[in-house]
Amino acid sequence: MYFLLTANPFETVSKPIISLLDMALVPALAIVGALGAIYCIILGAKLAKAEEPQDREKAKNSLKNAIVGFVLIFVLIVVLKLGMTAMQSWMNSNISTGGGTTGSWIMGLRL
Repeated sequence: MYFLLTANPFETVSKPIISLLDMALVPALAIVGALGAIYCIILGAKLAKAEEPQDREKAKNSLKNAIVGFVLIFVLIVVLKLGMTAMQSWMNSNISTGGGTTGSWIMGLRL
């Protein structure tokens, strides 16, 4: 019972979330990369098969948009993976120092 009263609720909630994100980011990166490559190959084949100029332009725009989208998703996943350690250290420093009393940031909110 003493542990429940002294444990920081933010720390007990955040640890499983952080471990889940750590485990899921690398497979998500692989899945996004594989799906992006397959989708771009399919769109490239559509571009190669297009005979009409308007179909060719439509396929080219679709391929360009897909590449930009997948690069953006890939970059955001990498930034999240690299930023996890900084976010963890920031959170641990705020938890360990306490920043005053637990929940003091809630008390500062004006509703």
